[in-house]
Amino acid sequence: MSSLPLPVRLLNFGGGALRAVGVETVKLDFDNLLQSARSNTGLSDFGEDDFIAPLQMLLEGLEKEAQLSQLGRMIARTDILRNLENRLGLVDLLRRHPEIEEQPIDKPLFVVGPPRSGTTIFHDLLAMDPDNRVPLSWEACYPLPPPETATYDTDPRIARCQADLDQVDKLIPEFKKMHPMGALRAQECVTMTSVDATSMIWLAQFYVPTYDRWIMDCDMSSAFRWHRRYLQVLQWKCPGVRWALKSPQHMWHLEYVHREYPDALIVQTHRDPVKSVISMSSLANELHGLASDHASLTRVAEHYAEGLARGYNATVDYRKTGRLPESQVVDLYFRDFIADQVGTVRRAYEHFGLALSDEAARAMQAFLDDNPADKFGKHLYQLEDTGLDMDWLRGLFTNYETYFDIPRESFEQ
Repeated sequence: MSSLPLPVRLLNFGGGALRAVGVETVKLDFDNLLQSARSNTGLSDFGEDDFIAPLQMLLEGLEKEAQLSQLGRMIARTDILRNLENRLGLVDLLRRHPEIEEQPIDKPLFVVGPPRSGTTIFHDLLAMDPDNRVPLSWEACYPLPPPETATYDTDPRIARCQADLDQVDKLIPEFKKMHPMGALRAQECVTMTSVDATSMIWLAQFYVPTYDRWIMDCDMSSAFRWHRRYLQVLQWKCPGVRWALKSPQHMWHLEYVHREYPDALIVQTHRDPVKSVISMSSLANELHGLASDHASLTRVAEHYAEGLARGYNATVDYRKTGRLPESQVVDLYFRDFIADQVGTVRRAYEHFGLALSDEAARAMQAFLDDNPADKFGKHLYQLEDTGLDMDWLRGLFTNYETYFDIPRESFEQ
């Protein structure tokens, strides 16, 4: 990415030059990462071995497909090490305190839907309701030691996480137009399933299509066991009334969400799928440009188009089975949400028999007033930039558009 600061470009040039003569200074091999995580923590037990195959597949994709720059290798190694260290710490904590896994997770609220369909802002609004326990970025990234109610708002990990995110803003300032981040903002479930190496967050950061396609169809039983454990650790010393969670990845794996949490309340968001593809591809391409000098919008857009079609079809197939009771799922449309955001949240609450207090509604509106969609500038994107054909895209999404009666949007910015 030519717009990266000069020191980063020099770093990438130097790393590439060393790599060309067979010297690799940032290692992404499996054994080295596991040994480094053990050395850094003083712990050795990773628990069940379900994470091994997907992690090895991810690492292969990072080496063979992602075309990582030196900075990209550093980012990937840092992120993977953090997940491995978190896993070691969680296994150790749960071994010492088995009572943590005895805690119930009752009627968690999940926001499920395609990327760029309003899931993020809906989740942010849920965080404004004190009855909702929402995982914030800082605790999802650094869950150990478990957060405590007394110090939840002053924990030093908040500043640590914010410093991490500030670095991203400095390197790719355009990104906050697409997806504003903050240590105190709601975080997605993909952070939690990363400790099991089964997360779609990696494709958003790096071009690893083989791994991502495998994740779309893999057995997520282990991932959701870890998801539950993560929540149990976070709530152990800082409980709430109910969990409010979110991830577009759940669209591919709605059956596993429901299997792990049979009483889950599902808010499924919907948007013109072509808009979702273009917007998400633009976002991922920006992140890919941070980690590689060979980012390609057309390449990632084609991958997302075909992948999202699989996700749409998976959720249609599961909804058609009737195993998810209508009382536990509500469908919300992007167009309606943008027209009345707090009112749409209220509609979801009413569907589930939940009460939205006046205090929570006011807090939600205050958040919207303080965080307009164009607070950091408008995210501009258009179909022509992707090189994809509209008729081909519409053909991919016919099943989804028909089943949920999705309204199509204008493509004028």
